[in-house]
Amino acid sequence: MRRPPPHTLRGQLTAGLVALLALACLTVGIITALALRGFLMGRLDEQLTTSGGRFPASLEHEATPDADNRPDTRGQADHTFGARLLSGTVTQAAVVDEATDRPVDLTGQDRRALAAIPTDGHGHSIRLSSLRGYRVMAFNGDDQDVLITGLPLHPVEETVHRLVAVEAVLFSTALVMTGIAGAVWVRISLRPLQRVTARAAEVAGLPLASGEIDMPGPLPDTDPRTEVGQVGTALNHMFGHVEDALTRRQASEERLRHFAADASHELRTPVANIRGHAELALRHPGPVPDEVRHALQRIDSESQRMTRLVDDLLLLARLDAGRPLEHDSVDLTRLILNATDDARAAGPAHHWLLDLPEEPVTVTGDAHRLQQAIGNLLANARTHTPPGSEVTITLTTEEAEASLSVSDNGPGIPEDLQREVFGRFVRADHARSRSTGSTGLGLAIVHAITTAHGGTVSVTSRPRRTTFRLTLPL
Repeated sequence: MRRPPPHTLRGQLTAGLVALLALACLTVGIITALALRGFLMGRLDEQLTTSGGRFPASLEHEATPDADNRPDTRGQADHTFGARLLSGTVTQAAVVDEATDRPVDLTGQDRRALAAIPTDGHGHSIRLSSLRGYRVMAFNGDDQDVLITGLPLHPVEETVHRLVAVEAVLFSTALVMTGIAGAVWVRISLRPLQRVTARAAEVAGLPLASGEIDMPGPLPDTDPRTEVGQVGTALNHMFGHVEDALTRRQASEERLRHFAADASHELRTPVANIRGHAELALRHPGPVPDEVRHALQRIDSESQRMTRLVDDLLLLARLDAGRPLEHDSVDLTRLILNATDDARAAGPAHHWLLDLPEEPVTVTGDAHRLQQAIGNLLANARTHTPPGSEVTITLTTEEAEASLSVSDNGPGIPEDLQREVFGRFVRADHARSRSTGSTGLGLAIVHAITTAHGGTVSVTSRPRRTTFRLTLPL
């Protein structure tokens, strides 16, 4: 299986350094091997030129008991090859062996190869069937014949092979040492970049979406002469802009939070007065015109709606400000039973189903706020599903968490709305929400209360199946 290339910059630089060195070593090895081979071949050609055709010329004398009639092997190196050709046909062929000659058996292919050697004064490499490779040179004899002399190539090949083996060992060692040293050097050189990466990861891990943020200090690596320094300078500027933007946003949110809290406090009294006067006028014993009674009823209804809106805004403002909640032992099972009873009374046309564990589930928190969150989930299911819908409330425990899910078989939530369903003043149907008195803050309150208790709330929805899941630490 082919290994994937390194993805880190350190790995790529080290691999590139080793690859370049390997290419350089391969080039040097090939060039030196070819150069040595050419030099040794030149030396062989010089020896062949110096020896001339003396040994192959002496092959024309027949071997007799008289030593003077033997081939002349004086001054010839061992394994020197000699052949004599007359009219393109090999008449004699021998090899010098221990200061004498040894005839060589030639095949038809060997004879044709010898006959094809030109008498141009240059060396040529051939391989005979009964011998190893030879470097041969052809000369014109005095008797209209061709004299061929040759020296073995195996010393040259052995020398070149030995050089290649030595270079392979040396270059392999150099590559390993260079790879180790290069990895260390690259690691040291990239330390400033690692600091930049670590700082960027630290900022990316901060909860930038909410609350006050303590930005880390500026990067020390800001040398404009280096690429890392330029990146560090750019990141410092960016972190400064981010910190300034977060500070401005936090100040704006604080002002908005204070305004919502102050406005809620200020509105509670006049709204209560309006509601009280409307109820008092409706109790008047005397005759009241129908138009006036209808107007008073509308005033009372809208003042109740305004009261709920003010209470919700005040609650969210307190939760946003981090007001401490009560930390008591809360029977979550009892809260669900009470909230379901209230939901049955408010929505008798719905089918309310409970799936609760046999043993009570207890959490630590604010019972009143948790009751409000559960009630808001059930009210949301009742409000946004038609009469006759089935709503299932399930409570389970997993490890250190309690999980409450509220599922219904209603029309579902549009996909584009699911991402912001826990936002404030978010409504799926504006007309119906206003007609039913919904403020669009119910699920936002659920999210705020759950978060304040260290839990999470989520939603999954498709037609005929919508589930809100609320988890709390046990």
